[in-house]
Formats: sequence, structure tokens, C-alpha cells
Amino acid sequence: MLISEYMLRSNVSVTTGKAGAVHTPQQNVPNGTAVSPQSSDFAKELENQLRQLNSESGVQFSKHAMDRISERNIDLSADNKLDRLNKAVTLAGEKGSDDALVMIDSTAFVVSVKNNKVITTLTADDMQGSIFTNIDSTVIM
Repeated sequence: MLISEYMLRSNVSVTTGKAGAVHTPQQNVPNGTAVSPQSSDFAKELENQLRQLNSESGVQFSKHAMDRISERNIDLSADNKLDRLNKAVTLAGEKGSDDALVMIDSTAFVVSVKNNKVITTLTADDMQGSIFTNIDSTVIM
């Protein structure tokens, strides 16, 4: 199942970064082939993590972040990554941070703490040569 299909079925809104714009996922992939609900274990796990996010009102993910999680195969369930991310955002908020870089093992999350939203995420390979700007804090979990 594609992330967009899951979000459509679950009525999850995803911001696109443009004021007032909400992404409405397509039901079919570009070539017109219907998407199989059993397409991958990763999609199933991501679906479970998103369901957990919605029920716990934890950190939310922008469309861009969801795309990066999917294309980089970042497993949010490994080593309690999602729980640790939520704790890190809470800690950053308690210290007055607006925008933070959260490092969890070898994964980086750029988070708008004031909006409780992950902006993007990177793996160790993607971080090589990267410069993080417009952050006011870093949380290492």
C-alpha cells in the first residue's frame, strides 16, 4: 500500500508547505495500475506507525517528510525511534526551541517544534556533506 493511499483511507491530512494547501492522494499509481494493499512490509509498518501517531497525538509528518521516509526506507519502529522522536521534540519544546535537529541513532529529523511537525528526515548516507540551517537546537537521543 502506498503511503498516499493509506492517508486517503485514514483521512490523514498532509501539509504541502504552501499555506492552506492540503495534499489529496491519488487512488492509482501513474500507470493506472491499482495499488495492492499487501504491497510491502514497510508500508504496513508505516501504516501502523501513522495510526499510532494519530491516536497518541504525537509529532506529525509533513508530506515532504513522509516522502523521504518512504524513499529512504526509514523504519520508525526500529529501536523505538518514533517514541524517542516524540520525547526529543517534547524536550526541545521545554527548552524553548522553535526548530530542532533531532538525531536518533544514524537518522536525522528536522522538526518544527512549535508546530510539532517533522519537516524532513535523512539517513547517515544522506547527511554526508549536509549543512543544517534555520535550526536553534539539536537533540541527540
